Amino acid sequence: MEAMIVGISGGIGSGKSRVCRFWSAHFHLPLIDLDTICRSLLQPGKEGWHALREAFGNRFLATDGSLDRPALRRAIFADHDLRRRLDGLLHPLARRAMISALAAQAASGPLLVEIPLLVEAGWQEDVDRVVMVYAGIRQRCRRIMVRDQVDGPEAMRAIGSQMNLADKALMADHVIDNSGAWFDTCLQVIHLGRLLAGR
Repeated sequence: MEAMIVGISGGIGSGKSRVCRFWSAHFHLPLIDLDTICRSLLQPGKEGWHALREAFGNRFLATDGSLDRPALRRAIFADHDLRRRLDGLLHPLARRAMISALAAQAASGPLLVEIPLLVEAGWQEDVDRVVMVYAGIRQRCRRIMVRDQVDGPEAMRAIGSQMNLADKALMADHVIDNSGAWFDTCLQVIHLGRLLAGR
């Protein structure tokens, strides 16, 4: 029997990466991270880097040829059309790399895949279960401010650049509420992990 593929998503500041790391460590499950895949694709000389350079020239490249991530981040949050154009370039490359990574796994239990834009990219058919990590806007804003060292308005612009998280949660098979204490979140993850593993 093929392993169940669990796609875990959320919104910026919802805590999906922390949930994924805990889930993977607690149940000793493999975790594939689409952000890591995308970072690899955008290394100088890689497919994503070439696609970005062909589309935008040196606009988002540092003097050494590496990706200027802060500049790209600011542009994405400020320009929805640019974001859609960038997604159109990178999503097919990232999806192909994700499918290859999944095929290389030989796990008997569920396979966890962290996909920040799972719903937006329309990749629901690539996974067996969609899990959304939810948190309220205030909690997300505070987390972004601390993590990225930005002010409140910039954190809110980042949140506003993404699809409404409550709408995304309604499209999921399961929801982890990460609005409260981390201990409460962990209990939800353990319960859901056992449920999906058939324990």
